[in-house]
Amino acid sequence: MSGRSRRAEMFVTAGPDGRLDAPATGDERAMLAGFLGAQRATLVLKCAELEHVALSRRAVGPSTLSLLGLVRHLADVERRWFRCVLAGQDAPPRFSSPARPDGDFEGAVPDRDVVASAWEAWREEVAFADRFVAAAPGLDVVGEDGWRGTVSLRWVLIHLVEEYARHNGHADLLRERIDGARGL
Repeated sequence: MSGRSRRAEMFVTAGPDGRLDAPATGDERAMLAGFLGAQRATLVLKCAELEHVALSRRAVGPSTLSLLGLVRHLADVERRWFRCVLAGQDAPPRFSSPARPDGDFEGAVPDRDVVASAWEAWREEVAFADRFVAAAPGLDVVGEDGWRGTVSLRWVLIHLVEEYARHNGHADLLRERIDGARGL
């Protein structure tokens, strides 16, 4: 062997990778929550050990895409689906608005306080979502969404796995551009 690694090898090199612990059989709720947890953990991993300047580094212009923007965007996504749609709360987005629909990405600037508040918001929204999922009587709990109409908790969990997976693909490319780190 030449010592070179494949792009598809694991991002982490030491020890077991807890992102892969989602159950492969059994309870559907645990399986969906496990896959969503793995995608969330991948976002955290792709952002790990980067300073605020690197986290806010943009993709190739004119894009405003950055790792920090993804954290802010996904905090708003979690908030929308779990708080607003499923729990019926009046919870406006934290980082975007009708006046600034791309505020989640445009406001992702290289400032320590901006980074800290983004992670705090993301963790709060994930914690709310996890509590909601755990307390729900079943996956057929529904909420009303102006875009999709009636949606179930099952649909929201599947959609969030898809949303994170899509954006984690962006995170892969952003992280490799920042410091060359690559892998699953």
